[in-house]
Amino acid sequence: MSHPRIGVAVLTMGNRPAELTELLDSVAAQRTPAQRVVVVGNGAPLPPLPEEVTGLELPENLGVAGGRNAALARLAAFGDVDVVVDLDDDGLLISHDVFTRLASLYAGDERLGIVSFRICDERGLTQRRHVPRLRAGDPMRGGLVTTFLGGGHALSARMLEQTGGWPDAFFYAHEETDLAWRALDAGWKVLYEPTLVLQHPWTSPTRHAVFHRMVARNRVWLAKRHLPALLVPAYLGAWTLLTLARTRSWGGLRAWLGGFAEGVRTSCPPRRPMRWSTVWRMTRLGRPPVL
Repeated sequence: MSHPRIGVAVLTMGNRPAELTELLDSVAAQRTPAQRVVVVGNGAPLPPLPEEVTGLELPENLGVAGGRNAALARLAAFGDVDVVVDLDDDGLLISHDVFTRLASLYAGDERLGIVSFRICDERGLTQRRHVPRLRAGDPMRGGLVTTFLGGGHALSARMLEQTGGWPDAFFYAHEETDLAWRALDAGWKVLYEPTLVLQHPWTSPTRHAVFHRMVARNRVWLAKRHLPALLVPAYLGAWTLLTLARTRSWGGLRAWLGGFAEGVRTSCPPRRPMRWSTVWRMTRLGRPPVL
């Protein structure tokens, strides 16, 4: 792609109109303009939008995965977008050259599939959970990784044609890792680029009422969908031990166990185990698919 065309997708529940306006203003201020901007009302009416922004109201909340797939479908229908940028509706692009640098990255590497932005708050601080690697002490250390951040990232349209979009059934939690693992197995690169910044308020994932259940259910689905059979018990066993050690709330742990049981009991097809060469590639990148 000599001059990649940028498309922007934003999901909103209609409860952050001021933040959404600020985000869209920061998108419009980019030196490299977006070819298309789509805002999806995920089961909620949309506020007034700028004339150049395409609005799409869904009759029900399809979750993060389903809502983003609706945005992807609308952008694909235009036929003039090479890179899709997903942004949280309460985020903010604080630099005017994000799209310029992003386009340069994609123009320079035809196998670049996913670029993960750095998420920081108003103080410039990045939470450890927002660094997509095991060694998260230095959020400014970029490079190739095995997953990415949902709040701000870019996806190659050519990659999406090969891998497919988001896993609708996940609704929320681990949908990024599901897409990243498919991309890696298809030979695409996932890059964490900390100089590309999305400013976002400091938050806790447990603010979502369904957090514990969906995190557990979707982790089981992730393993059942993508891991070689020998790695499934190792992966789920490791995360069970980590969860038992980290969870301080009995209510949260009970919801997690219920979600884990739901994931074991139900399926989320298709099952397409990654190649062992992909397992080795992920291991060399610092995160074997057992953690």
